Amino acid sequence: MNLRRIGGSIRGLGGFAVVTALTFLGLLAVTFFIGRVVPIDPVLAVVGDRATQAQYDAARVAMGLDRPLVVQFFSYVGEVLRGDLGQSITTNRPVAEDLARVFPATLEMATLGILIGVLLGVPTGVWAASHQGSWIDQVIRVFALMGYSVPAFWLGLVGLAVFYAGLGWVAGPGRLDIFYEGLVPTRTGLMLVDSALVGDWQVFFNALDHLALPATILGFFSLAYIARMTRSFMLDQLGQEYITTARVKGVPEWRVIWGHAFKPIRVPLITVIGLSYAGLLEGSVMIETVFSWPGIGNYLTQALLNADMNAVLGATLVIGSVFILINKISDVLYRVLDPRSR
Repeated sequence: MNLRRIGGSIRGLGGFAVVTALTFLGLLAVTFFIGRVVPIDPVLAVVGDRATQAQYDAARVAMGLDRPLVVQFFSYVGEVLRGDLGQSITTNRPVAEDLARVFPATLEMATLGILIGVLLGVPTGVWAASHQGSWIDQVIRVFALMGYSVPAFWLGLVGLAVFYAGLGWVAGPGRLDIFYEGLVPTRTGLMLVDSALVGDWQVFFNALDHLALPATILGFFSLAYIARMTRSFMLDQLGQEYITTARVKGVPEWRVIWGHAFKPIRVPLITVIGLSYAGLLEGSVMIETVFSWPGIGNYLTQALLNADMNAVLGATLVIGSVFILINKISDVLYRVLDPRSR
């Protein structure tokens, strides 16, 4: 019996690895062909529009763009697997180094945003479902609808105008005040973590002050989605017969909601939270632009404006890989919480 379980686990891990590898290969194919169909000439972006035809042709050969498309694709796959994402024409540094430098800033902001979304969105959704049809439910539904309707850049600009320029409650754009830049050695790239590790609490609270508004805005969009999905899942469970039976037996309402109805929705909620988190990592472009946040979204925007295709494809590949990783983690947690799916 134990051998059978071990064999099943090995086959499961093998299947997991194969699916992950094929998904990543598909992502590589998508990013590669995006780089070939966009109306941007990577050679012209490197040599400039004043280069001679001979200089243009030489650069094209040096970049390997004269080879057949299939050969270029497999060469691209090999380079990516070696960690070589090319050279950025904007920063004149390897794209991999640039992404390692800017990604922690996005990760920090998105992580705080998803924490706000989960800690507020799940109870809000449960509260709305348990008061279905009441004014509380209506207010929460309107609030969630705003999260789907309000443009991120508009909300960011309004937030800066009100809470920074008007009330002075939060710090302005950027990740730190200029005075604090460079005072904390970079270990993880996460400013809150790095400043806490060395015990520099002035830098910590200054970073938190800068992080508060953009993370809250991201958390608002995450909260709206999570609250709406939580409400939907809870309404489905509250309509089940076992809930009616529990109420007839006199089980306290709080226990009916959190002890009976909430447990079955934890599994689909993991998927919802995972997708929301990945969406924050990918969809923070506008927020980072508005707040001059030195993350991957701002890096991607600048790369697009400068026709820096190596940087664009590298950032796209990282974002896609994050989606794959979070989906796989969600699958693992799904199996842990729900034995029926093993």
